[in-house]
Amino acid sequence: MIRKVGEHAIVLGAGISGLLAARVLTDFYGRVTLVERDALGVGLPRKGVPQGFHAHALLPRGLQILEELFPGLTGELVAGGAMPYEMIVQLRMIMGGHEFARMPTGEKGVSATRPFLESHVLRRVRDLPGLVTADRSQVTGILTGEGAVTGARIADEDGERELPADLVVDAMGRGGRTLAWLESMGLDRPEEETVKVEVAYATWYLRLAEGALGEDRMVLVGTYRGQPKGAALCAVEGDRWLVTLGGNAGVRPPTDPEGFFGWIDEVAPADVAAAVRAAEPLGEIGTARIPTSVRRRYERLSRFPEGLLVTGDAICNFNPIYGQGMSVGALDALALRDCLREGTRDLAHRYFAAVARALDPAWQLSTGADLALREAEGARPLQVRALNAYIRRLQRVAARDPRVAVAFSRVSGLLDPPSALMRPAVVWRAMRG
Repeated sequence: MIRKVGEHAIVLGAGISGLLAARVLTDFYGRVTLVERDALGVGLPRKGVPQGFHAHALLPRGLQILEELFPGLTGELVAGGAMPYEMIVQLRMIMGGHEFARMPTGEKGVSATRPFLESHVLRRVRDLPGLVTADRSQVTGILTGEGAVTGARIADEDGERELPADLVVDAMGRGGRTLAWLESMGLDRPEEETVKVEVAYATWYLRLAEGALGEDRMVLVGTYRGQPKGAALCAVEGDRWLVTLGGNAGVRPPTDPEGFFGWIDEVAPADVAAAVRAAEPLGEIGTARIPTSVRRRYERLSRFPEGLLVTGDAICNFNPIYGQGMSVGALDALALRDCLREGTRDLAHRYFAAVARALDPAWQLSTGADLALREAEGARPLQVRALNAYIRRLQRVAARDPRVAVAFSRVSGLLDPPSALMRPAVVWRAMRG
């Protein structure tokens, strides 16, 4: 029996991170209010998720956590049309210009659009006892008293109202308000680590001919030093393929069909390019841009107000081309759950420390890959340069050695930490290769 630690908690933002935080909080608070400015449950890309139109990846570790929090969810997603796949068996990985060898891994994932995934998680969250949703509502501020956060103010079509609460969680993504709230309370902002990535997306929904790519359900073509162009092809619900072009370091994908085809011709294998050219277009090409990756070091603050926490992109937003965001939000939710099991004493300090430990591998992977691009801006210490050289060697070897390919895919899927690539067996294979 889980012990309740408070009467009311508020989650600001109903993206994946906010939904998972709300799920965890219903175990520990009598009532949870989920506040979102967009209309919820419409099953379409929404303003609050500007990348919702583009390719998303729920990495294997992220899917494991969702299944733990919502038993049976994976089956529901597949029954609804999401495409199941096995890592590096039905997922073709082309990293550093090298196509990885294939080998059964047993690690499963699902491919679906962001609105589809979010709508299924939302439905499960709304069924939770004590959960109240307040969509089409703007967050106008927080309530404070004696140096603590005691609730939030929200406004909807009926006007503004105050919601007292024991805990407020900022899950508003890149537009999170916690930095401004700390300043208004006379507290320091956290240190920030920033990498300028200048990522641009162009996405087209297509209907490929049946069996055009054999058993492949996903194709990932990563960017690398000297080649800032990449692509992702994902089989999704509705008998569709979502094809996203990604450009790093300020390189923008084209938005016209011939330019789109030309990009695919350049970066993808010939059979993939031919399948895309022969596909039936479904709608227009959509675009998005992300300028930077930012990590806010809340765990280093000496003072943080009681009654307030931060999760998801409001703590750390990655270069989205690596597909880590939703899975890291799931790791944040586990950190929140584990900390609340020990009560609310010194909650913020314990929670931010736990999140930092969970974030470290994903941040190391993404920023290391970003800084491997000559054009990306950021410091490149000797450790980063040496690691990137080793990763390039691993990618070359993974094209011939399926065990190295499996090791690399487990790290990129957040199942193993980056240190797993330094295990003696992997290093030996890399050096021998």
